Amino acid sequence: MSTVLLKNIGTLVSGDIHEPVLAADAVRIEDGRIAQVGREGDMQDADTIIDCAGTTVTPGLFDSHCHNVLGDYTPRQKQSGFMESEVHGGVTTFISAGEVHLPGRPKDPAGTKALAILAAKSFAAFRPGGAKVVGGAVILEKGLTREDFQEMAAQGVRTVGEIGLGSVKDPADAAPMVKWAREAGMTVMMHTGGTSIPGSSTVTAEMVIRTDPDIVSHINGGPTAVAPAEVQRLIAETGYAIEIVHCGNPKMTVEAARLCAEHGALDRVIIGNDAPSGTGVVPLGVLRVVCHIASLAPVKPEQALCMATGNTARVHKLNRGVIAPGREADLVIMDAPMGSVGGDALSAIAAGDVPGVAMVLVDGEVVVAKSRNTPPPVRKPKVL
Repeated sequence: MSTVLLKNIGTLVSGDIHEPVLAADAVRIEDGRIAQVGREGDMQDADTIIDCAGTTVTPGLFDSHCHNVLGDYTPRQKQSGFMESEVHGGVTTFISAGEVHLPGRPKDPAGTKALAILAAKSFAAFRPGGAKVVGGAVILEKGLTREDFQEMAAQGVRTVGEIGLGSVKDPADAAPMVKWAREAGMTVMMHTGGTSIPGSSTVTAEMVIRTDPDIVSHINGGPTAVAPAEVQRLIAETGYAIEIVHCGNPKMTVEAARLCAEHGALDRVIIGNDAPSGTGVVPLGVLRVVCHIASLAPVKPEQALCMATGNTARVHKLNRGVIAPGREADLVIMDAPMGSVGGDALSAIAAGDVPGVAMVLVDGEVVVAKSRNTPPPVRKPKVL
């Protein structure tokens, strides 16, 4: 049994937005799972010891909205290694919102189903930069049946990509498929706002409510947001997960976060990139949204980090994103970046500064020992 001990933790962000900061200075990992969270003096030694040097430890971040295709390459921006680069921004889990950028993407039921299954199986065996990818988000096309959803789920497809990107756009057509997807255990996303790519459509709050998905994708725009009154309605009148993305409208980012705080809905907010897109590839996009929300909206930095971790894990029914016994040991060690007015990662985020990622672990193994994308942290952990 392999064991890892993280000690001398300055601040431990749990990922649970209802108790975001834990009174603990150590985490013990056994065979890739968190075994203990508490005080170093109560824990045994381990095969590997990481001295965190008073830094902040958080769960690995989630990118709740990634338009991956196959492998770590984006045809949209013609770049290789974009997901591996995002791991250097603390992301350890990517959620596909649909492999829509595949050249010649099939739009018939058989091809749509085959692509979803292929992407799901491919990413189940491939970890770019060490990160985990929930790939194969099926795009709803006319002609798909209940049996198709059952088959896809049996083959590892976990999500329905953004409704509105395929031929199924009308809620009357989408609602039955949403029901079939839920019966098969899938999580359903729905595009919200203005059109983003040729073939997609503008989606209003009324269309979302009539379709009844699990997630309101990019409520702040992808990239064009719905009107403020529509955002208010989706937050106040539904219980859907509310996704805020980097490649959206920055003003609506703040307004949506403010409304969620006002309506006691911070536990419904999840954070993604919505890249690769016309906006580009954004390795630090998730961290930038965390900073945007925590510095300009009535949201504490530890709450924003929970939105990017435990909230997303809960919505997608994944056993990670929270630092607690039994959870997968995907962790980020971060600190205030050099030159920040903040004295630690949380105060730097509150000031709007992207924190310095010092180390990233996936299943208890170090996959990033020094981020090449964030500013350098003031304090640096060491493997003893």
